[in-house]
Amino acid sequence: MARFYDLPLRTSNANAANVPDGQAIWESAFSLQGAITSRSNMIYHAAGWLEGGLSASFEKFIMDCEMLQQIIYTQRPIDISADAFAVDAIDEVGPDGHFFGCSHTQARYKTAFYSPFLSDWSNYESWLEAGGLWTHDRANRQYKRILEECETPKLCPAIKDELEEFVARRVQEGGAPTDF
Repeated sequence: MARFYDLPLRTSNANAANVPDGQAIWESAFSLQGAITSRSNMIYHAAGWLEGGLSASFEKFIMDCEMLQQIIYTQRPIDISADAFAVDAIDEVGPDGHFFGCSHTQARYKTAFYSPFLSDWSNYESWLEAGGLWTHDRANRQYKRILEECETPKLCPAIKDELEEFVARRVQEGGAPTDF
């Protein structure tokens, strides 16, 4: 309906999983697939949500960010230039050569494909030898490292006091307490 009436479309990354497991990821993947194919203008709650939004997870946030980054990568415009199609490389290699040694390949082989920040692309034996960390364990380490490296932004003391008073007042009025 939004596309028919030329209206902005808001979607979300919904899932009903209780923990950041396989169910959470496949439900989020299909939710995001719907958001992307509908040409959504805004994806709310794109990362971290569990239980249909009743809870959130730092690990799920990291896992979703990996998935969102992959989606962004696959949605890039397709380059149809002669350089992208390696026309000169095809001439250079000819019918009997190989492409790995040609300059076109050498200039691109490290950056030609998506490089994950969370996914482990090693084989099982290598993964096991490195500690056999499951995805949520790697995400746990990653979010903790991000929080350790985080620098608290400078905030005017008057604004900080006003925000703290606002939160205290809202909690007193029945709002949910926060751990921040």
